[in-house]
Amino acid sequence: MNDSLNNGSPNNGSLNNGSPNNGSPNNGRPKNGSPNSGSPNNDIVAALVARSNRLGADPRNTNYAGGNTSAKGAVTDPVTGGDVELLWVKGSGGDLGTLTPAGLAVLRLDRLRALVDVYPGVEHEDEMVAAFDFCLHGKGGAAPSIDTAMHALVDAPHVDHLHPDSGIALACAADGEKLTAECFGDAVVWVPWRRPGFQLGLDIAAVKAANPQAIGCVLGGHGITAWGDSAPECEANSLRIIRTAESFLTEQGKAEPFGAVIAGFEPLPEDERRARAAALAPYVSALASADRPQVGHFTDAEVVLDFLSRAEHSRLAALGASCPDHFLRTKVRPLVLDLPAAAPLEEAIARLAELHADYRTEYAAYYHRHATPDSPAMRGADPAIVLVPGVGMFSFGRDKQTARVAGEFYVNAINVMRGAEAVSEYAPIEESEKFRIEYWALEEAKLARMPKPKPLATRVALVTGAGSGIGKAIAYRLVDEGACVVVADRDGAAAQAVAADLGGADRAVAVTVDVTSEEQVAAAFDTAVLAFGGVDLVVNNAGISISKPLLETTSADWDRQHTIMARGSFLVSREAARVMTAQGRGGDIVYVVSKNAVFAGPNNVAYSAAKADQAHQVRLLAAELGEHAIRVNGVNPDGVVRGSGIFAGGWGAQRAATYGIPEEKLGEFYAQRTLLKREVLPEHVANAVFALVGGDLTHTTGLLVPVDAGVAAAFLR
Repeated sequence: MNDSLNNGSPNNGSLNNGSPNNGSPNNGRPKNGSPNSGSPNNDIVAALVARSNRLGADPRNTNYAGGNTSAKGAVTDPVTGGDVELLWVKGSGGDLGTLTPAGLAVLRLDRLRALVDVYPGVEHEDEMVAAFDFCLHGKGGAAPSIDTAMHALVDAPHVDHLHPDSGIALACAADGEKLTAECFGDAVVWVPWRRPGFQLGLDIAAVKAANPQAIGCVLGGHGITAWGDSAPECEANSLRIIRTAESFLTEQGKAEPFGAVIAGFEPLPEDERRARAAALAPYVSALASADRPQVGHFTDAEVVLDFLSRAEHSRLAALGASCPDHFLRTKVRPLVLDLPAAAPLEEAIARLAELHADYRTEYAAYYHRHATPDSPAMRGADPAIVLVPGVGMFSFGRDKQTARVAGEFYVNAINVMRGAEAVSEYAPIEESEKFRIEYWALEEAKLARMPKPKPLATRVALVTGAGSGIGKAIAYRLVDEGACVVVADRDGAAAQAVAADLGGADRAVAVTVDVTSEEQVAAAFDTAVLAFGGVDLVVNNAGISISKPLLETTSADWDRQHTIMARGSFLVSREAARVMTAQGRGGDIVYVVSKNAVFAGPNNVAYSAAKADQAHQVRLLAAELGEHAIRVNGVNPDGVVRGSGIFAGGWGAQRAATYGIPEEKLGEFYAQRTLLKREVLPEHVANAVFALVGGDLTHTTGLLVPVDAGVAAAFLR
């Protein structure tokens, strides 16, 4: 996408200021010869982006993807050669902390202001968003958000609309208007709740016009808006409102707004807490995924644990979040377990199931209370937030980032409740208004614009031996196809490097595990379920290879080979089956076996026997786990030399010596003995794994797929 998104100029090279170099529409060169030449247009955009990034980088100022900022300025119209006033404003769905020029919508102010004369009233708010498309300058940049009218109509060159916890606490207090006056005097004005849209823009514009002394306003049930004559002044005014509200809540508020600690609801010790969370996670994931699969996130942050230990947590949680940005991600209210932290695990699991059934019934009733004939269909009745006293919070979404952000937003909601209760009483907007936001046609349109999910979206995979070679290639392929991946390897540093290269914690996490250890295998799955909410795809790839003649193979060689591969894959599969069965939505277990499982070659008794064991595990587990919709399949690679950790660790030299060839020629040797005369690489094995789990072979289990370029002696019979 070209830089014309930054300022709305046409795609003819006039990137800096919207006009050709010499006034001729045929010239097509920037006035100053460079997009970074310091023209007024670029200065405005650069200052706006820098201000946005600073404000968005501090969670005290606004939440992820929350709020928007804008700047106004004049540029030369490339068509008429005259001046035209533009508005640059953060586009729909963008995040202030990571905003770039491409994330700005660029519109003509004269046309935006002209909409006032044709505004048909609040009954037709949604139509005004479509009208913004007729106000775009050039290609217009990012899609304009619902808050565009606020930025356009407020008579100030720079406007910030933010969602700070401190500001929302005042906005959601029962007597928020009085508290706003006490906190700010006449410098900040109260604006009663109104759904975001064109009328709210008119309201705020009128407030500013009537209060020339004001630097901004508190929007009831929503957030804050500040303005200024310059970018620095606007930013300073935003921060003044936020920090003043913080100080007011601290100095004027009571010490324990959530009430006294409830006996038995205190946080468990950290080790117990994390173990309890890992034990609950598969069951909680099943509840959150009853309508559609979800990825999970867990946090036991102090703010969450303290809230859940207090007497008022149940009452406040039932009131739900208030700020639209909050409940769009957290749903109208969370599911809260009403048992002490140390209640027996089986009792907690059973109670969660009961509460989930009640939650679904209540959510459906909420939908039907407020739905109209033209409302979007109910999107699902499962909770996005599950709170467990003494343990922490599970949050869920369509991917890891969405799940994590939902949790962050509920922490924002807790902070808002604390602030409001400290100085008043938490009083969120009416349930009917929440429904209008949650099932807004514009929100539905935004969801419809989202790209189609990748084949493995919402799948959580654990791959053993993923620090190198075949396992690494499998991890990369699974992430490319949309899965979250736990990179498990005995070499923790290698696993960390792979996970980091895959994109970090929202896509992959690393775990150090020796698959021969029951304790380490269980701990690896605990890490997985706490990181992503569950596991539903496991690849048994960890292994070593010892190549020796029978008479040179020691019992220690035999035991080591079988302990790592036969015992290791058994332990991993057993733990996978435990988690998948608890989740109740099936899953995939894939074994990376070998053509040696069926091919009898020389000097390879320990390795080949262990691989034969794994191959039969595929058949045995497919037969046993089918009733739980868990499919078990395998791949039989051969001759994967390049990129292979096993071959690099001495196996290659041993096999080359067996065949009497130089080690560097081993890959070519293996290729020439195949029917296709092609060398097998790690990514070819990864392709086969994806073929088994990618959604096209839903009715296949107990299958071993050769990935050997054609070795007739290894054909399956």
